[in-house]
Amino acid sequence: MDRRTALVAPLAALVFGLPARAEILPLAELSAYLNGLTTAEAEFTQTNADGSQSRGRLFIKRPGRVRFEYAPPDRSLVMAGGGQVAIFDAKSNQPPEQYPLKRTPLNLILARNVDLGRAKMVVGHYEAQDTTRVVAQDPENPEYGTIELVFTRDPVTLAAWIITDDLGNQTVVELGRMEMGRDLPASLFNITIETQKRGG
Repeated sequence: MDRRTALVAPLAALVFGLPARAEILPLAELSAYLNGLTTAEAEFTQTNADGSQSRGRLFIKRPGRVRFEYAPPDRSLVMAGGGQVAIFDAKSNQPPEQYPLKRTPLNLILARNVDLGRAKMVVGHYEAQDTTRVVAQDPENPEYGTIELVFTRDPVTLAAWIITDDLGNQTVVELGRMEMGRDLPASLFNITIETQKRGG
């Protein structure tokens, strides 16, 4: 190996041998993508901590609204609206269990202004399997758990997320092709209307 090759080879190894490092999408670009995601629909597959799986359709209307409709025969529903998360259990005729949206890591991507560059919000930012992964938490309340966002590129797309709760249990949600920009009625995210519809 001549001297010129010896000098160029390490540079070539850096450029061509480590494509993963070059493929990481910057936080500012990912924040801009999430802030531009006003409405979205997608099929989803959910894998729970016990290994069980369920499927359904997801509706997002930022800020602050999301709806997980589980596929029949399951009539369960999880929705967020008005600052609350409501869990409608298909096997119960009781009113839905509710808790504040701000207590779930999902609030981080439903916020009016997503800023992944905020101090202490992102605790992980790396590349894996041709995707960019961002692990985020509420800087003021890290005990609420984390959300790991999985992004593909060209174009930038949210492909999945993994929520780890305060007990360490993980829920994985994988998204199908997103349909963005459709007009979603506010009633889709109205907990009161859904409770009345279900006879609660």
